[in-house]
Amino acid sequence: MSKKTIMKRMFIVGGVICTVIAMIVGSIYWWWFEAPHLLTADVVYGQRDGKQLLLDVFTPPEQNGAGVILMVSGGWKSGPGSVRPFLFAPFLRRGYTVFAVRHISQPECLIGDIVADMHRSVRFIRHHAKDYGVDGNRLGVIGGSSGGHLSLMLGTGGGKGPLNVTDEVDRESSAVQCVACFYPPTDLLNLGNSTENPGDGGPPKSFRKGFGPKAESMDTWKILGRDLSPIYHITPDMPPTFIVHGEADTLVTVDQSQRFADKAIAEGLNVRLETRPGKEHGWPTMILDIPRFADWFDEHMPAK
Repeated sequence: MSKKTIMKRMFIVGGVICTVIAMIVGSIYWWWFEAPHLLTADVVYGQRDGKQLLLDVFTPPEQNGAGVILMVSGGWKSGPGSVRPFLFAPFLRRGYTVFAVRHISQPECLIGDIVADMHRSVRFIRHHAKDYGVDGNRLGVIGGSSGGHLSLMLGTGGGKGPLNVTDEVDRESSAVQCVACFYPPTDLLNLGNSTENPGDGGPPKSFRKGFGPKAESMDTWKILGRDLSPIYHITPDMPPTFIVHGEADTLVTVDQSQRFADKAIAEGLNVRLETRPGKEHGWPTMILDIPRFADWFDEHMPAK
C-alpha cells in the first residue's frame, strides 16, 4: 500500500472521528442547553416603591407537579439578563416548573426589603400554583451567593402570612419544602476571613449601603445583621437543605456554610454540605452540581 493511499485513509478516518465527536458534543449541548420549555415572561408578583416585582415561568412539556424557585441574585443585584435557562435545564428535563424570581437591586432596594419580597414571591407562586400546574406544597428554592442567602432565608424563615390582610396572596405561607444552594452567606455578624470583613463586626464592606441606615450604627447593625442571617433562624421546621461551597472562597468563606450545617445537624435537621477543594467563589464545573441538586429535590419532593 502506497504512502499516498495510507494518508488518504487516515484523513477519511480522521474525518469520521471528528464528525462523530461533533455529533456527540452537539447532542450534549442540545440536552443541556436547549431543554424544551414554554416561557411566560415578566409575571408581576408584587410591588416595591411603585415598581413592579417580576418573575419568569419556565414550563416543561411534561410537568412533574413540583416547582423550583430560582433566586436570581448576585451581590443582591438582579435583572432579566441574569436569567439563563441552561443553569436549570436539568430541572426542566425532569419536569420541574421553574420560577425565576427577580428583585430590585441593592442599594436602591434595601437587602431587608429584598428578603421580604422573596417571601412575597413564594406566597404568590403558592397562591397561583394550580394555574401553573404545580402543587403548592411541593416548592423548592435554589440560588448562589446572595441567591443562596435568600434561599436559606426562605428555608429558615418561611411561614404563614397574617390573616388580617386584604391581599389574599399575603395570607399564604412562604415556606419551601426543599433548598439547594451554592456558597451562601449565613452569618453576617461573623464574616471570618472574608475579604468583606471590615474587622469590627460591621456589615460586609462592599454592601454597607445595601443594608441602609441601620448598618451605620453598631447597635442597630447587630440587630439587623442577626435578623438577616439564616444561622440564627434555624428551627425544627427547616426543610432538607443541600449546600455546595468552594474551600478557597475568599468572598464568602467556607466556614459560613460549615457553621450553618454543623448547627442544623446538631439540632437533628437534614442538611448536606459538600465542599470543593481549591474552588473559589464560583467555578466552571459547578454546573455539574445542578443535576445533583435535582437529585436532592427528587428525593425530598417526590412525585405523588
